[in-house]
Amino acid sequence: MIEITILVVMLLAGLAVGLYLRHREGSVRTAPITLDRDTAARDELLVSAGVTGGGPAVLHFSADWCGPCAAVRRVVADATADLADSPQPPRDIEVDIDADPALARALNVLSLPTTFVFDAEGRERFRISGVPKTSDLRSALSPLTAAL
Repeated sequence: MIEITILVVMLLAGLAVGLYLRHREGSVRTAPITLDRDTAARDELLVSAGVTGGGPAVLHFSADWCGPCAAVRRVVADATADLADSPQPPRDIEVDIDADPALARALNVLSLPTTFVFDAEGRERFRISGVPKTSDLRSALSPLTAAL
């Protein structure tokens, strides 16, 4: 009987962890303020990728072998197209993690797909792991595309 109780408890714990991770997947989270000592190198890598600070940007990491990355491409393209007529339209920047691992390392990308939203000053505002919903990405970008 004790073995069955242990098995049930383990199954319930596994189910709880799985539901938590599924709930967190694809959600837009505010990026933490980082106090890295090597921000100059990180900024240089971001500029080389196209995050110049001239307006908001959506930077998403992908790879040829990543299945969900195709869905992220569609979501980001839809969200940026919806906001193309705004005073500061967001830029869609895709980075292949295999081609640019240094930038992925600098931004602490641990899984694919990972999407970042940068404001007009080039500061990281949001980080999304997994496939975001178009409406969530659009609502995160809307305040950043307004006129100053």
